[in-house]
Amino acid sequence: MGAAMNPLNISDASQLPGRSKGRWQLILIVLMVIGPMVLATFMYKLQFWVPENRSYHGELIGNGQTRADIGVQASEERWQLLVTAPAACANDCQQLVYLARQLQIGLGRDASRASHALAVAQPVSTEYEAKLKVEYPQLQRYPLDLPTFNKDAAAQGSGDAQLWVVDPHGNLVLRYDARVKGKDLLNDLRLLLKLSNIG
Repeated sequence: MGAAMNPLNISDASQLPGRSKGRWQLILIVLMVIGPMVLATFMYKLQFWVPENRSYHGELIGNGQTRADIGVQASEERWQLLVTAPAACANDCQQLVYLARQLQIGLGRDASRASHALAVAQPVSTEYEAKLKVEYPQLQRYPLDLPTFNKDAAAQGSGDAQLWVVDPHGNLVLRYDARVKGKDLLNDLRLLLKLSNIG
């Protein structure tokens, strides 16, 4: 009876290292697939190991803010060039609205991947309203919730008009003021579209 049990025990013992090795291989494969995604998420959220060199010209918004966090409620599944004006849409605001439209046109074959929009806290002038209807037929218009905007955006900049690059998920990516050069912004936008497989 003891002799009959011994071969069975030897056989079981020889299979245990194989099973253990298989489990470790499975764990390593899972870590190789999920690990980089988890690391990238933590790098983005906590802003560590982020390279100092930059190839963009705007201010990177890397804190997970969305369009709703600056007081704009919108649903857009494309990249968006969003102009915000917490005060009247004066010259700097109108300049950015014009720039946003020109940038979309400048994308050429990728123009359909982006849209341009204006969010204002105050009604625009009658004259500018008429101009928007004639010259900016594709411009999306939203109300800007001023308390929300001031709460989140005031810490990032002044109350002047700003242009935001928003990704198709509604996340704020880059921010510019009215002094931005159109060529620089277009280069940033082209790079984002090239690197992105969304929108």
